Amino acid sequence: MDKSDDKFVSEAKALFDDSVDGLDAATLSTLNRSRHRALEAAGAHHPALLRWVPVTGAAVAVLVAVMVIEPGPASVDTLPAGVDDMEILLGEDSIEMLEDLEFYAAIDALVQDDDVG
Repeated sequence: MDKSDDKFVSEAKALFDDSVDGLDAATLSTLNRSRHRALEAAGAHHPALLRWVPVTGAAVAVLVAVMVIEPGPASVDTLPAGVDDMEILLGEDSIEMLEDLEFYAAIDALVQDDDVG
């Protein structure tokens, strides 16, 4: 936050504190009773939901622990097959290579035949 935000926050807090300090006892009592009724009503409407909060938290903690502890794959190929060919095609001599594509295909077929035989 910059200085203008800090100044705004401090002025707003001062105004709020002054307004709360100026309330009489009857108003404070009414606000307190209203707050307690609202908290009771909120708890009464969702008791089943609140019962599952700790169980859900524990399940999430176990899931995170398993994900952290469980080792991942031993090695991952970061480069797909044929990347070297793509680098050649995208290089400066790519236009000349495309003109002689049949020649390069024939050489590739010969190399593959030598590897098999």
